[in-house]
Amino acid sequence: MAIACGVDFGTSNSTVGWVRPGHPVMLGLEEGKTTLPSVVFFNAEDEEVTFGRAALAEYLAGYEGRLMRSMKSLLGTSLIDGQTEVGGRALPFRALLAQFIGEVKRRAEQSAGRQFTSAVFGRPVHFIDDSKENDQLAEDTLAEVARSVGFKDIAFQFEPIAAAFDYESQIAREELVLIADIGGGTSDFSLVRLSPERAKKAERRDDILANGGVHIGGTDFDKYLSLSSVMPLLGYGSRLRNNSEVPSSYFFNLATWHTINQAYTKKMWTQLSDLLRDAAEQEKLGRLQKLIDQRAGHWLAMKVEEGKIALSDAAKVQLSLDRLSPAVTLELDRAQFDDAIGHLVGSVENTVLSLLRDAGVAPADVDTVFFTGGSSGVRMLRERIGALVPSARKVEGDLFGSIGAGLALDAVRKFG
Repeated sequence: MAIACGVDFGTSNSTVGWVRPGHPVMLGLEEGKTTLPSVVFFNAEDEEVTFGRAALAEYLAGYEGRLMRSMKSLLGTSLIDGQTEVGGRALPFRALLAQFIGEVKRRAEQSAGRQFTSAVFGRPVHFIDDSKENDQLAEDTLAEVARSVGFKDIAFQFEPIAAAFDYESQIAREELVLIADIGGGTSDFSLVRLSPERAKKAERRDDILANGGVHIGGTDFDKYLSLSSVMPLLGYGSRLRNNSEVPSSYFFNLATWHTINQAYTKKMWTQLSDLLRDAAEQEKLGRLQKLIDQRAGHWLAMKVEEGKIALSDAAKVQLSLDRLSPAVTLELDRAQFDDAIGHLVGSVENTVLSLLRDAGVAPADVDTVFFTGGSSGVRMLRERIGALVPSARKVEGDLFGSIGAGLALDAVRKFG
């Protein structure tokens, strides 16, 4: 029985894995489910804090309060040292992260029936693109937060490497594998030699040919789907009577998970009221004002996410936006979605090509592409990554559990 666990603190979902003979690796974190959505809701009516699916349910039920999601995106940015207002009190973002990670630890310990003081945490290849200093700051901040909630011995592992360890436990022969981990906030890749024999080695450095990543993930796909299809209903791209364009900041804040609450400030409300009087299309900005007044930005973001997921299987999707005033049924089109995220997918493709060049590996030499991460279901992204290594076998792992399981295996190597 391992003494340490593996913690996958994700942008959208979090998991904890623990290796013990005869039992599943993944621990139940909410109502028997192994994933806990990375969401916190501060219920102002009941003066309670809820997490995960329960938090989303209370928010969607219309309770007054504050919903926080995509907290991982704060790491490595200047926002991490800021704060937000909850119930009339200032809540530092570091304390918010500690509250959520502390809850993940508590639930994992309850599920395991024991305490965990040692853990391997997953981390993206790059928390922050093009800044080693901020990237290290992000890891250091996560370590500080983890220690503040009771973890004493902490190690880190790249998330795609953790997924590789999980896949390796399922194969019978050596393979050269491209791990494609498309998460909520980042797209991370590793090129790794895997085999049952190599899995027995304590040190795997020589088996890792290259790592690469880019700060593009599911929340970015949500953002650009929203901007292309939904935000025009609220006035994005519309004009004032003097023919100047309505400022885009309102729409970008609402389309970006970790900045939605910025749309609710008194300053924004005052500015929007002034704009409404001068709007050429007042119905659209009136709809935006009512949405903000209801603090329904997270509801709208969840509807966009729902539409994105549905477009993985259907060319067209009907999206019921019944909380808008007036209500709208919007048809989402996969071709329009693909066009909206094309520049993001291009950046991801360049990351994979750069990875292969760094490793000195020809695309034809890759045996397998192993997809994990909830956002690897985006069809165009998956097809374009697969096309870069056309002869490789395409394998789908546990989209939400592979990383946590691999971190748990790595915890055995690192802590016993």
